[in-house]
Amino acid sequence: MLRRMMAAVLVGCAAVGTACSSGEPSDELMVSDNPVAASAARSPASTVPPAGTVSALPGVPTSLVVDGEHRVLAVAVADPPAVLLYGFDGALSKDPRVVELPGPASSLALARPGGPLLAAVDTGELVRVALPGGDTQTAAVDGEPVSAAAFGDRTLVAMRDRKAVAVVGGDRVQRMISGGLLSADQVLSTGDGAVVLDRLRNAVFELDVPDGSVGQALRAGEGSTNAVTDRFGRVLVADTRGGALLAFSLDPLLMRQRYPVPGAPYALAYDAERDIVWVTLTETNEVVGFDVAGEEPVEKHRFPTVRQPNAVAVDPISGRVVVASATGKGMQVIAP
Repeated sequence: MLRRMMAAVLVGCAAVGTACSSGEPSDELMVSDNPVAASAARSPASTVPPAGTVSALPGVPTSLVVDGEHRVLAVAVADPPAVLLYGFDGALSKDPRVVELPGPASSLALARPGGPLLAAVDTGELVRVALPGGDTQTAAVDGEPVSAAAFGDRTLVAMRDRKAVAVVGGDRVQRMISGGLLSADQVLSTGDGAVVLDRLRNAVFELDVPDGSVGQALRAGEGSTNAVTDRFGRVLVADTRGGALLAFSLDPLLMRQRYPVPGAPYALAYDAERDIVWVTLTETNEVVGFDVAGEEPVEKHRFPTVRQPNAVAVDPISGRVVVASATGKGMQVIAP
């Protein structure tokens, strides 16, 4: 059935340089007819008022994170480059604490509940932002960092231009992990394992961090853009070009689900308390909540959003969802 999850895919069938059908060399991970990396769809003008409440947002947001422990909403903005820290239990119309950055942050992530925030700054720095106060520590990372994730007592940093993942301990790079990547666009940690999403290769690659090597890889739909991890140790991926939500397990790397999600799914946020993954649809200006605890995703919520909903976050305590517009239409908070 169309709306049933896709069966698990054998790792060897999509490994680099392997073709299952004929044994002839090929690159199953490339999108041969569209070598351009997938991105958010250009959203149409909104025809339905956004759900919840909408507040003005200074600057263009690139990433959102809610820390449930300190009740802080962190918003990365590009111009001027900063992280804005809002008290999430108060009015978001109040002025935030502004943490200046040396350059725009491509992404924000929590190292763990309570912080620090990990900001991948495109001037070649990893900035750790303490919560709730906003004190910063900076580690130089030579290249273009675009994503960061905690891995034990170290930090993994995706380096897009170097086609590699940096392993950072304290304020220095301990090693670079590379091999087979065309672009390292997002790195994620499941606790024991790690993967990197390569948008140009259109694939997820498993990382062996202790060994310092890139492992197995699988094709990630027709054009994937963003990913999150869940409490089951899976990596959930938005296939923006293919209109689907994908789920991968690690060790071994297998695709467990491919669930149709029309509307150019793009930004993802996972609520571990309710097992809901929130997916923004950039073709339709919507956000959809799927229960992912069962055998296949089940739609539980659907709301109209601000135009161009390129960033989303969820509060693990209250379940409230925050969506930010990339075209200056503000930031909305929805209470499902």
